[in-house]
Formats: sequence, C-alpha cells, structure tokens
Amino acid sequence: MKYIVSQVGKGLYYYVIGNCTMRVGEIFAYNLKEKRRECGFSQAQLAERVEVSTHHIGMIEIARDFPTLDLVERIAGVLDIEIYELFVDPLSTHEELERMYQIVANDIERVVTEAVEKVLSGKYKKQPLVSKKP
Repeated sequence: MKYIVSQVGKGLYYYVIGNCTMRVGEIFAYNLKEKRRECGFSQAQLAERVEVSTHHIGMIEIARDFPTLDLVERIAGVLDIEIYELFVDPLSTHEELERMYQIVANDIERVVTEAVEKVLSGKYKKQPLVSKKP
C-alpha cells in the first residue's frame, strides 16, 4: 500500500489512502455540510452570516467551488470550530492513521538500512556534484 501526495490542477492536493482517493476540496465540502447541519444552519443562513451568496455555499458543498482563505476563516468563526476541522478526512480513523504510521516507519527503516548496507559493502559510488566536461 502506497501513499502519494501531489499538487495538481488549481493547487488542490490529492492523496491516496488504501483504495480511497479524495481531493481536499471534497473533504472540505463534506465537513462544511456536516458542521453546518450540526450548528442548525441552512445554506442561506450560513451564507448571510459569512456574507456570500447561498449559491456560493451550495457550490462549495458540492466541491464545485473552493473558498478563499478569508472565507474559510469566516466560515470557521461562524460555525465556532477550528479551521483545521474543515480539512480533516472524515474517513480516517485512529486505527488507519496508526497503520499508516507503521507502514511509513517501516519503509523509512528499510530504505535507510539498504542505503547503509550499500555504503558499507562498497557498492555505493560517490557522484560528483558537477559533471566534468570533456
């Protein structure tokens, strides 16, 4: 199982955990809708409080638009939550994160061990910093 983080498109980040691929915009959209409902706000009520159109809130909640950082701050303030709560993957359980930590730690240990063994066995050749021109 591999974990990949890369920048694509309009600066959105994709990541892969197991068989699930989710964009940051989709995570934000899901969390916004859930937090808004928990607070008892309609889209129109939230839009009025953060001074944007109801249409804009609706588009954010279906991950068609992404808010500015200023709007993210206003939304978090109105919903009385920390900003990071809007970006936490709702599908990541503590156990999954612990498993991911173990996999990454094991991969790091393996890579470092292989590199050290390569150096100690003399198979590693130091590469020049600047290539010499003939």
